[in-house]
Amino acid sequence: MDAIATWTTSLTGHGEQARPGLAPGARSPAGTLFAALYGELTPHPWRDPDSDLDPYFLFHERSLAMGWLDGRAAGGPEDADLRAAGLWGMNDAGEDHPLAAPGASLVAWFQVGAEPVTGDRPLPVQPFLRCAGDAVARIGTLRLRAVQVLLPVQGLAATARPEPALSPSLLSAGWFRSGDPRSRTPVRVTLDSGQAPSVPSAAPRLREWLSRLDQDVFRCETYSLTDHDPLTVRPPFGDAFWNGPSRHRATFHGTLAEWSVDALGWLGAFLADLSARQGVGTPLLLTASRF
Repeated sequence: MDAIATWTTSLTGHGEQARPGLAPGARSPAGTLFAALYGELTPHPWRDPDSDLDPYFLFHERSLAMGWLDGRAAGGPEDADLRAAGLWGMNDAGEDHPLAAPGASLVAWFQVGAEPVTGDRPLPVQPFLRCAGDAVARIGTLRLRAVQVLLPVQGLAATARPEPALSPSLLSAGWFRSGDPRSRTPVRVTLDSGQAPSVPSAAPRLREWLSRLDQDVFRCETYSLTDHDPLTVRPPFGDAFWNGPSRHRATFHGTLAEWSVDALGWLGAFLADLSARQGVGTPLLLTASRF
């Protein structure tokens, strides 16, 4: 059995048996959102390194404060339907990870069970990464080098997605137009479909849509089926977690409106939507880095 599927409190410190995307007693989610942040973290001088205010606690509290945590996902009384709806149910989080690649500069990771989304809504990747970034910011100052996000595209495949020109992500693309043009950053974005050959097949159309649709968040210049980010080789989870191992990838080169978890989250949701529209029905691993 895959190691990530049998985590216990000795590895994570939270939950009785934290299974992928599903905390003990929780309802079944639409899919797992997993994020790993890489870079250099300078802890705040006032923070107690032995504090229990760890990534799990901080992410949970931030999710709750913003109304993103789904109260119905928790186990307990039968009046769960009366609890507040949200975007995800809490699963787990941490700084170190037993399956992280040595020397990968992993700063923190977060895992939730995403609630189902309708065709007029994107996957909540943007708030998910924003919440992760806010949690890390309570620990220290992060110099973000790369992000990996597991996108549960299979959850979108079960809904009727709109035409690409009506992608729900496009409704919020205007937010980034008011940013400083000097913040535009060259990035490399890799989509990995594991054992499924769907991403390389969809790459030409994805490249076309990225250029034609009304958005300036990510200006795609080229794509490649061979020139990939080194971090795509080893995500911090096992193969059974996402239809691995990594075999089929496409990497898109271009510029991002800003190097932030906000922009990266928007891009992740947008690419997930376009991929589902192209017929991709498996989890996708997104890796984004500056170059």
